Amino acid sequence: MNFMEVLRTAIFALRGNWLRSALTSLGVIIGIAAVIVMVSVGQGTQSEIDKLVSGLGSNRLDISSGGGGRGTGGVRLSASSFFTLTEADGEAIRNEISEVQYVAASLRGGTQAVYAENNWSTQWQGVQADFFDINGWTIASGASFEARDYGSGAKSVILGETVRRELFGDEDAIGQTVRLGRVPFTVVGTLKPKGQGGFGQDQDDVVLVPLETGRRRLLGAMGLPTGAVMQIAVGVGRAEDVAYAQEEIEGLLRQRHKIQPGGDDDFSVRNIAEVVATRTQTTRLMSLLLGAVATISLIVGGIGIMNIMLVSVTERIREIGLRMAVGAGPSDIQRQFLAEAMLISLIGGALGIAIGVVGTILVGKFGALPIALNGQIIALAAGFSIATGLFFGYYPARKASQLDPIEALRQQ
Repeated sequence: MNFMEVLRTAIFALRGNWLRSALTSLGVIIGIAAVIVMVSVGQGTQSEIDKLVSGLGSNRLDISSGGGGRGTGGVRLSASSFFTLTEADGEAIRNEISEVQYVAASLRGGTQAVYAENNWSTQWQGVQADFFDINGWTIASGASFEARDYGSGAKSVILGETVRRELFGDEDAIGQTVRLGRVPFTVVGTLKPKGQGGFGQDQDDVVLVPLETGRRRLLGAMGLPTGAVMQIAVGVGRAEDVAYAQEEIEGLLRQRHKIQPGGDDDFSVRNIAEVVATRTQTTRLMSLLLGAVATISLIVGGIGIMNIMLVSVTERIREIGLRMAVGAGPSDIQRQFLAEAMLISLIGGALGIAIGVVGTILVGKFGALPIALNGQIIALAAGFSIATGLFFGYYPARKASQLDPIEALRQQ
């Protein structure tokens, strides 16, 4: 029997029990669809982590204020208890730790940005010059702050793309006056958009002002200690020096803050690379778990194919005997039953791929999970479908080919 005869015979056999064949392929359909959706979500999540790494940098340290001074038991502490870092701490880190390349102290808060009849609730950040290099911000139009702006309390502002769009639309924002709260600011520049961050936040929903401006004009009512800041971002020159620089920074700040041995730090240092590595490992484990679930679905589908094919062999023993009696060899019988198993698997695989692609698109559109659907994932699913048919169809096909023709013809 040539290939076309084998295929035609297999199609005829499956059409005779089309409902059973359809139900048998259901396990493969679910398994293949699960593989596509799970792998797409896993790769999409990994891609988001890669963006997070590139956006934050693997050689960055974030020092936060108030590590142990927030208070417990509902007791409210003073501003000086929370704002334990100062600009002087940042300058000491810059001057005394040679591995450090960039240092930027910052303050932040929420505000209502207003221009004409438009307004937008956003976050402001008071920054120093190195903030742009550490965070990878680039000016899209206008200019950055001038050196004198950082210490003079200048009423200059740089807008993120989301804020610019909401306030100005297609209008040029440079040189216009916006109000942050009740304070008028002149727009000197806008930032190139970054889009959604690795943690799902809109990175462009921000306005930047000089650090001293934020302290005097936007946080003035809080009564901050002199030179106080909320955070200090540090960029280390080489990634391999990050761990050493972290130890040096912690020792320097404990010394400057006069913290006794064994005492609690009033600051915290976060290594971005460690945070990202932990999240990457968690995502990888989740991807493996999801892949295992999809694989189990495929195995169940394959077992269903094997079971039905074994039943089919038992039901068609007399047919097999007749085929052998008229000249069909064991290899012809084996190819026929293997073709039937492959057809069930391939039809189920094709339907599973279609359902998986649609499901992945719907997850990306309506769900909160990132996706990365590409041809490699579809090819992987197709390969799984072929492998399932071959693996689970081989044994029933071989069993059929080894039947004794005389014994088969005796079956009623």
